[in-house]
Amino acid sequence: MEIGLLKKCPLFAGLKEEDLLKIRAISVPKKMAKKEILFSEGEEAKGFYVLLVGKVKLFKLSPEGKEQILHVVSAPDAFAEAALFLGGTYPAFAEALTDGQLLFISGKEFNQLIEQNPKLSINMIVSLSHYLKKFTSLIEELSLKEVSSRVARYLLDLSLSAKREGKDPTEVELDLSKTQLASKLGTVGETLSRTLGKLKAKRIIDVKKQKVKILDLKSLEELANGLRI
Repeated sequence: MEIGLLKKCPLFAGLKEEDLLKIRAISVPKKMAKKEILFSEGEEAKGFYVLLVGKVKLFKLSPEGKEQILHVVSAPDAFAEAALFLGGTYPAFAEALTDGQLLFISGKEFNQLIEQNPKLSINMIVSLSHYLKKFTSLIEELSLKEVSSRVARYLLDLSLSAKREGKDPTEVELDLSKTQLASKLGTVGETLSRTLGKLKAKRIIDVKKQKVKILDLKSLEELANGLRI
């Protein structure tokens, strides 16, 4: 199962079976429990992780203890690989959102594989470029856009993911609790609930617990681009 999931991990896309076996050989399987802290900001980074089953949130804490979610990792995907190039420490916290399974890959041994495999080097560049794009978008969303625009963009991203998976793009399920989603969007739970309520009142969406039905895609896109409600 692990080799099959490694094939699906974007970081290892296009690698030959023999290369995947080499990666598996330097990996240590681990189980994670919901709410377990996998690593803390500033902790020595001896390697990175491949999530096989479950979800993990990467987040920062302000001096006042306020949490900002940077990214939610879903299986199968890699995370913390940037730490291999950041002076040996993790730049954020990682917490398990669910029970799950992952592989820990030694940075020292993985760097040796990179030297031997140009395709792996290219994949690393692509992976880190995707993270840079995500974080650039996050900074723009938090600093320049209203909460309603951030919520709209989040829902559109869920819709796009559903479409790629062959599902109905007008019916999506929130992949985070309301509290976690508020943290990700840089707001508080009460504001998030009010915003969802406004979108529902204007018949742009319908909300039932964690399920959201998109009723007016055009209006949602306009909101995501900065239109106020």
